[in-house]
Amino acid sequence: MYSIRTEGLKKHFGAVKALEGVSFDLSAGLLHGLIGSDGAGKTTTMRLVSGLLKPTAGSIRYYRDGAEVPFGELRPRLAYMPQQASLYPDLSVAEHLEFFRELYRLDAGTFKKRSAELLEITRLGKFGDRRAGQLSGGMYKKLGLMCALLQSPQALLLDEPTNGVDPISRREFWELLYGLAEQKILIIVSTAYMDEAERCSRVHLLDSGRLLASGEPRAVLKERGAASFEEIFIKGAKV
Repeated sequence: MYSIRTEGLKKHFGAVKALEGVSFDLSAGLLHGLIGSDGAGKTTTMRLVSGLLKPTAGSIRYYRDGAEVPFGELRPRLAYMPQQASLYPDLSVAEHLEFFRELYRLDAGTFKKRSAELLEITRLGKFGDRRAGQLSGGMYKKLGLMCALLQSPQALLLDEPTNGVDPISRREFWELLYGLAEQKILIIVSTAYMDEAERCSRVHLLDSGRLLASGEPRAVLKERGAASFEEIFIKGAKV
């Protein structure tokens, strides 16, 4: 199983300090939540961890079964689902799966089995011919998740996957994540919804590029003497 650890991670875009000395441990086999409002540094963290950006300072280390490994080993086993629309509106659900099959170079047998499993758990099997541009927000996010999962990743990064979807779709999406978590893969989810923090195994609270707290949700609330995660962020803002 893979895990990721950052130490003093910084990322500056000119005068903008997107991250300022963030250190946390993304332990293997758990569902981690990067929690924070817009501009907290969640997307920057995702892009740094996935290798899309290079840090200004600090380090990112990758581990397999506790032993440090180069990022190159994890790269083909890592899937990243960005926050912004990344699918092709004119391609159908089935055509997207075929496109990513070619991208991941999956053999016919593996693709047939994997795509059937994903269509079943996402309940999109009846919508194979529907274009992505005609899907509801929740169905669109499920299609994005399917495309990310097609290669059976060992680390899954989801940047605000429930942003802008209705409450029922949010609940269904989290049910999918719980099913994935049972497979003991590393899952990192970013969200601005405070109620989703308690759904995670571990939370990492980001505010204006700084880490407010990390740990098991209830333990974090107890340690900070707060009744809710909103309260922690309010106190952090005042400080």
